[in-house]
Amino acid sequence: MSLFNNLFGKSKVEPMPDVFWNYLESEQQLEEIKKTSFEKPVTIFKHSTRCSISRMSWNQFQKHYNIPNDKMELYYLDLLEHRSLSNAIEEQFQVLHQSPQILVIKDGVVVFHTSHESIDANDLEEYVSA
Repeated sequence: MSLFNNLFGKSKVEPMPDVFWNYLESEQQLEEIKKTSFEKPVTIFKHSTRCSISRMSWNQFQKHYNIPNDKMELYYLDLLEHRSLSNAIEEQFQVLHQSPQILVIKDGVVVFHTSHESIDANDLEEYVSA
């Protein structure tokens, strides 16, 4: 069973100690995200825990992410548990659903989004104010 978990992962992803993740679990949080995005950028990472490409992107993102918590807020969306939230994000922010996918929200709108192997944590630095 250990090999199976290593290949496909567990349902809940354990956040790395130096990266603080907010778990996106309700549509009400989308309003909080919009509001917060006027103070600092917010990134949503949409992740499918059963997809190897998503797992690879997730691991690389966490490995290379180095923005302090006070400069950017991170949200994690487990697509297997909350797929309907991805639909709400698509509708509210007018960005077609992909998996894996990141969206950067600033001043209430998506200013950057990408998916699959194009996800690179280093791309987010340009959206952080000094």
